[in-house]
Amino acid sequence: MKIDAEGCPDYGTPGKLYEKLQVLEPEEAPFSPEERLRAMAAPLLAWYESHARILPWRERPEPYRVWISEIMLQQTRVEAVKPYFNRFMEELPDIRALARVEEERLLKLWEGLGYYNRARNLKKAAQVVTEVYEGCLPHTYEELLKLPGIGSYTAGAIASIAYNIPVPAVDGNVLRVLSRLLASREDILRQSVKRKMEAYLQNAMPRERAGDFNQSLIEIGATVCVPGGPPKCRECPLYSLCLGRKQGLLDSIPYKTPKKPRKVEERTILLLEFEGRVAVEKRPGKGLLASLYQFPNLEGRLKEREVKQILESAGAGIKRVEGAGEAKHIFSHVEWHMTGYRVFLETVPQGKYLFADRQELREKYPVPNAFSAYIKALNGES
Repeated sequence: MKIDAEGCPDYGTPGKLYEKLQVLEPEEAPFSPEERLRAMAAPLLAWYESHARILPWRERPEPYRVWISEIMLQQTRVEAVKPYFNRFMEELPDIRALARVEEERLLKLWEGLGYYNRARNLKKAAQVVTEVYEGCLPHTYEELLKLPGIGSYTAGAIASIAYNIPVPAVDGNVLRVLSRLLASREDILRQSVKRKMEAYLQNAMPRERAGDFNQSLIEIGATVCVPGGPPKCRECPLYSLCLGRKQGLLDSIPYKTPKKPRKVEERTILLLEFEGRVAVEKRPGKGLLASLYQFPNLEGRLKEREVKQILESAGAGIKRVEGAGEAKHIFSHVEWHMTGYRVFLETVPQGKYLFADRQELREKYPVPNAFSAYIKALNGES
């Protein structure tokens, strides 16, 4: 990377298209944080008008659609969410439909998005909204916050985008943009830092365009001031206002407390096949992947002969065993390192197994992404 005359990283100058959006800061009287945030509103909104991505939930920013999209987008990429959102809206088009859907069907619709408590909280909140608010999401930030699964960010997003209420919606994208803009080295994982940024924005956001303002901040964090790579400063309408760029701090901002190493668990996955069907079992109603379906599995990385011994001792008659490959899945606090076997049975072992065909696995039983490699193995995919 080039170094400028002041010894700071040189991220270039803004492209011609972005020069007219820049705000000049007087050298003799630098902006306060509040002034800097107020100054960013006009160039940011002008940029957003021509750069906002076309997304299905933006086409009709109704309260229910905004709510579902925001919950889906937590911990999930935009491109991955699009097909889930469209399918969800088709089957559960309103709050009353969500409130009465069977949990197993809801989890099947959510299959692949992960963090399944998000879906469960959606249903709980929908039931509250149906009973207390006659099927319409509350019109105030404070009432939205009372619903299960809705925190300050989601309440702010719904209130501002659907109702144009001037309240901030601060997520990871916004925290990254504001930290760099203000050259803040504070830990963005601390709630006190998030609250400080929310207070800054509350005083700086344009009242008449609250929803667009919040979305423009999220958008620029997702597409320009990006995570996991160098920011695209030449494309940024906030180039001239960004203290992090001026001070050469973009590589170290935002700051996050390093995470503790995840616990690693070794597991052996069993694809027990009998007469064209495969065994699945329902996980407990609490804990990791609660109430979802899984392939039977055992602790540890077992060898083929060990798998045969365990199954035969449970009364299974085994035709043959084939390796099904290795896989890894990362949860928030634990990693599964998995070894799989396809076991073709003559007689089934003792146990509370449910034998499902391929269509039932696709359409009925919610199987989490942790087992996606073994779904592919069953279907003969690499």
